[in-house]
Amino acid sequence: MTYVAAIDVGGTTMKGGLVARDGTILHLERRPTPRAEGPERVIAAISRFAADLSRPWDGSGTPSPVVEGARPVAVGLAVPGLVSPTHAVFSAAFGWRDVPAAAFADVDLPVALGHDVRSAGEAELAYGGGEAHVLYLPIGTGIAGAVVPSGALYGGAGGWAGQIGHVPVWPDGLACGCGQSGCLAAYASGSAVAARCGVPGAEDVVRLAAQGDARATAVWAEAVEALALALATYTLVLDPAAVVIGGGVSQAGDALVVPLRARLAARLAFRPAPDVRTSRLGPLAGLLGAALLGWTAQG
Repeated sequence: MTYVAAIDVGGTTMKGGLVARDGTILHLERRPTPRAEGPERVIAAISRFAADLSRPWDGSGTPSPVVEGARPVAVGLAVPGLVSPTHAVFSAAFGWRDVPAAAFADVDLPVALGHDVRSAGEAELAYGGGEAHVLYLPIGTGIAGAVVPSGALYGGAGGWAGQIGHVPVWPDGLACGCGQSGCLAAYASGSAVAARCGVPGAEDVVRLAAQGDARATAVWAEAVEALALALATYTLVLDPAAVVIGGGVSQAGDALVVPLRARLAARLAFRPAPDVRTSRLGPLAGLLGAALLGWTAQG
């Protein structure tokens, strides 16, 4: 059986695995992303992960059908920020600039580098039965979108389309790590929601809000309203059939989707709102997208 090594780099956790061409995940593991230790430590951690996944498989740690002694045929890496096929150009989350693909994977295999959200969007199209006109919107440590206006991803003139997390929903609002103010990510990303409530994760905010905590309720409501504002603008410009929410925050389920549907509809006075749902691939969309990059590198 042939397979690729795939790594999806998140702000908190990296998911790595071995993936067959049909999307079957033969091996999966998670490692912490050492973001607090600086950009060089993150790059080194990714490179080490890629090297470990690229070694001949010894058959341990998984009941998968990977043949002992086999190696992946290529490596796919999905990272956040502004990404070209050859460089991670910029990441506000990690503080890196113009990092070459080879720095992330110093292995003797073909390597493909891509944007985490666009790659996850490709996986939604390939494996998740994605609609022809859709915005795929993972919400995790940050927020970005994969724009699918007619059955294929749209990258824009420079390949940077989809940076919806940095749309200013309240232009004079909270400072964002990108250098702007009032960005959607400053209000609705998982890291921002958690930080504003002084808790470890967005799931803690959802739990506290359900228990009636006033601060958590206000922060969560503001996050939903910020999302509704950004999505109303997107809807009026590009008319999607659906908005697919992915990433860690999507695991809030109805606590996110139900109020977001209502607020989005309220922001669209003269037309119906698009469907809003959570990703069918869940938190593994990014890993499967990284695998698709690997298959592209393998040829």
